[in-house]
Amino acid sequence: MDPHWLITHIIAALILPPMGLILLACGGWLLSSRGWYLGRLLMALSVALLIALSTEAVAYWLARPLEQQAIPTNISEKPQAIVILGGGRMRTMPSNISAEADASDEVSPMTLMRLRRGAALHRQTGLPILVTGGKPDRPGESEGRLMERSLKQDFGVPVRWVDEQAANTAENALFSARLLRSQSINRVWLVTDAVHLPRAQLAFGHTGLEVTPAPSTFIASAPLSAASFIPTAPALRLSYRALHEWLGLLWYRISLGAAM
Repeated sequence: MDPHWLITHIIAALILPPMGLILLACGGWLLSSRGWYLGRLLMALSVALLIALSTEAVAYWLARPLEQQAIPTNISEKPQAIVILGGGRMRTMPSNISAEADASDEVSPMTLMRLRRGAALHRQTGLPILVTGGKPDRPGESEGRLMERSLKQDFGVPVRWVDEQAANTAENALFSARLLRSQSINRVWLVTDAVHLPRAQLAFGHTGLEVTPAPSTFIASAPLSAASFIPTAPALRLSYRALHEWLGLLWYRISLGAAM
């Protein structure tokens, strides 16, 4: 397991909901037990935020500004390649299930949607594809190899380059740029979720690559309804993703800006 990946995820878990709000409530309880009125306010605030973040209305409000940045505008120069970012792996059983069969790695549903978008873009443009994704969380096949296999077997699309080392978005950008620059490629279509694209564009732009966004999915495009204000676990997950991207975007702006 990649130590940097682990530390980053621990920090994110401690800051973002639900753990961040649980810690806030615990801090409020400690203060309240000592007679501090502020403690009660913190507990009430943590509960209120948990309820709010568990609604689609708030999740969409957090995600929509990010996704709006991912909508392609005028393209001054045509991209020369397609870069698809990995979005996770999952364990599945092989098709010939038996008592002796072992679980194997496959691309996650999020990654599959990115591959679908990249495959469609390849058919439209004929441009070569680069897939990027390592295995920072556990041993097994890298995301890059799994993505390559899925594109070939599921979509009938060839892959020109495979990066198996990247553990995060910044490394996706760094290692992809090295592969592409060796082929004199400077302009790319960048395929990932719309909510992730602002951070990905920032990282890729820092390498000097010219990026045209190619969002695979939008999580905040559906219209609101009465059900959008009912707290649910999936809505909390959407809020977590949006907050994770805002936090990551802030960190990239600070860290990449300092490196310039």
